Amino acid sequence: MQRTSDLKLDGNAIGGLLGEIFSLEMTAAESTCGGCGAINAIGRVDVYTNAPGVVMRCPSCTHVLMRIVRGKGRYWIDLSGIRTLELKAGP
Repeated sequence: MQRTSDLKLDGNAIGGLLGEIFSLEMTAAESTCGGCGAINAIGRVDVYTNAPGVVMRCPSCTHVLMRIVRGKGRYWIDLSGIRTLELKAGP
């Protein structure tokens, strides 16, 4: 049996996936946790990929921030755990 800490990656592990969905560099986007209010760049959140989809959690309180499931030509994105997502366009 694997420990949860053995399964945890950082948010950079999903940079390619987010790049497929969003046209901006998403690992630099800042998310505000809906649970504790912590602000973290997506590249710094905790990511779990050993699920039916990808689950991102707040590194401060472990609240689920985002879930992404990829299917044939479709994506299901649940952002309900993110209070705000700040995207920075351009240089």
